Amino acid sequence: MKVGPYSIIEKDVIIGENTIIHSHVLIKSGTKIGKNCEFFSGAIIGEKPQDMKYKNEDTNLDIGDNCIIREFCTIHKATVDRKVTKIGNNCLLMAYSHVAHDSLLGNNVILSNSVQVGGHVDIDDNVTVGGATPIHQFCKLGKYSFIGGGYRIVQDVPPYIKAMGEPLKYSGVNSVGLKRNNFSDNKVAKIKKAYRVIYRSGYNTIQALEILDDTLKGEEEITIIIKFIKNSKRGII
Repeated sequence: MKVGPYSIIEKDVIIGENTIIHSHVLIKSGTKIGKNCEFFSGAIIGEKPQDMKYKNEDTNLDIGDNCIIREFCTIHKATVDRKVTKIGNNCLLMAYSHVAHDSLLGNNVILSNSVQVGGHVDIDDNVTVGGATPIHQFCKLGKYSFIGGGYRIVQDVPPYIKAMGEPLKYSGVNSVGLKRNNFSDNKVAKIKKAYRVIYRSGYNTIQALEILDDTLKGEEEITIIIKFIKNSKRGII
């Protein structure tokens, strides 16, 4: 581990091997960091949540392996609701991005510059969020979704799609991202078919899910889509 000048690491912090902490980084108590991570100048990691209900309870922040946290990024630990804010493996949080209390980020997540993640947000694996995007508290972003920069996220974003526009809208399947992650042409075609039923057919959501259950039943990606939409509490974009 390497620690640059003027960085502060409080007690009760665990840091894995080969992690680099540049100058002027603050890492607060209750933070656990994996191996091979890199923290750039001005990052504040594991600070108290910005939640009026928080009363100095003992909560945590967990960051996985191989994460890059760029300049002036802020990540807050949890409240007693979830007790942990979590960042998965291989994540890139660009400069000035913020992850609030009780949020859970999966693996291979990219938050571009100045993305602001509210409390209790769930971001699944392989999600990319464009710059200067605010994400409302309690929203969920499905795996392999891609959200364009500068748009507000106030409802759940289903997996495998691109989302653009104001208000945020379905903008097609994230075909490029899926193929880069070794999804076969056949799988991408079935995902596209599913979203044509959901967004382009004129059916309401319940009817669309029933059709998918009948026509594409047993396909792993379709099952993930159906489960995500059924479990959405804020509604999908």
